[in-house]
Amino acid sequence: MSNLIWLFTIPVVWGLYEFAVALRMLYLLKRGARTIPAPFGLIGALIKQGQQRREKSERRHQRLMQLLIAMRALGRALPDGLAVLDSESRLIWSNSQVEELLLSDLPERGARLHFSDARAQEWLTNGASEPLIDFANASNTELRLSLKIVPFSDQFRLLIARDVTVAMRLAEVRRDFVANVSHELRTPLTVINGYLDTFEPDELPEYTEVLEQMRNQSRRMVQIVADLLTLARLDHNTESPTGDVSLAPLLGYLLDDANGLSRGAHKISLADTLPMDLIGDEKDLRSAFSNLVSNAVRYTPTGGTIALRWAWHAEGAVFTVQDSGVGIPEQHLPRLTERFYRISTSRSRESGGTGLGLAIVKHVLESHQGRLEIESVIGQGSTFKCILPRARLRYRDSGV
Repeated sequence: MSNLIWLFTIPVVWGLYEFAVALRMLYLLKRGARTIPAPFGLIGALIKQGQQRREKSERRHQRLMQLLIAMRALGRALPDGLAVLDSESRLIWSNSQVEELLLSDLPERGARLHFSDARAQEWLTNGASEPLIDFANASNTELRLSLKIVPFSDQFRLLIARDVTVAMRLAEVRRDFVANVSHELRTPLTVINGYLDTFEPDELPEYTEVLEQMRNQSRRMVQIVADLLTLARLDHNTESPTGDVSLAPLLGYLLDDANGLSRGAHKISLADTLPMDLIGDEKDLRSAFSNLVSNAVRYTPTGGTIALRWAWHAEGAVFTVQDSGVGIPEQHLPRLTERFYRISTSRSRESGGTGLGLAIVKHVLESHQGRLEIESVIGQGSTFKCILPRARLRYRDSGV
């Protein structure tokens, strides 16, 4: 009988003990205790497991808070302006630098970003896939900025605003210096060329070779100065050209020019498959297209082919110069439009190149909202494409 009593008494006592422990645990939790002494039994094991998980969660939360504090400190320390935007361009967070750079254009937290400048707003509306260079804030027109948006998730984007005022001013100083020096060089070169032309080869036969070298180098200097002045003019001209450019006579001029430079050494063809003219600057476009044609003639061996084409393109129209020349190594293609960049200095000089032709082509196309594409294979030749937008096309006159 006594054993039976103990058999029922022990569970009841143990249940009362656990009930008391539970009441004490609730009391401690209500008082805000962070740790609870773990008793024996099932409740003790549960309490211990819960405390371990809470401590682990607290340590993770603490690390995240430290990382967040460090990231905010980093954002304040960076010289660039930073702003986090959501997919709808609403402002989530920004550092003090971007507030100073964008001034009145920066909205309140949660509001949508809207630029007062039409060009910047169009850039933002169209997705801001490329950086916006030389942006002037309406509240401080002397401040020149570079804007870039970097997506870092499906929902958030990072706006980076950088002060490029000093860099832009230095670039302007450099352009002005080159333009002024070029103007100053033009007069003495003209005088030197004039005097060289007065010497007849028969008068000084012992200096014939010397005089010829002097004439060639002098003419090359004159061409470099002319190209530098052209680039200076393109740099300073911010207005979009609006003249009418008839392509039929321009293409005929390019074909005649190519044949004149080739002197029968190449097979040259012209395909005019697009019945459209252009809106732009005829002089600049002629200069750009002529540079490509003369390059093709200079760098294509005798017996090679050169094809000129005016045709449709997905973006509008394209003028193509394709040759069967020696080709250009792939690593040089991205830098071909840099000023004075040459693949082979000696060969460029021997062929009469100045190293500025493709830079002029790039600037002319950019002023017409176009772009230059270059494809080349060693031993097979090169293809230069001048792609112009549909907005620059107009139907040809019926008389053309």
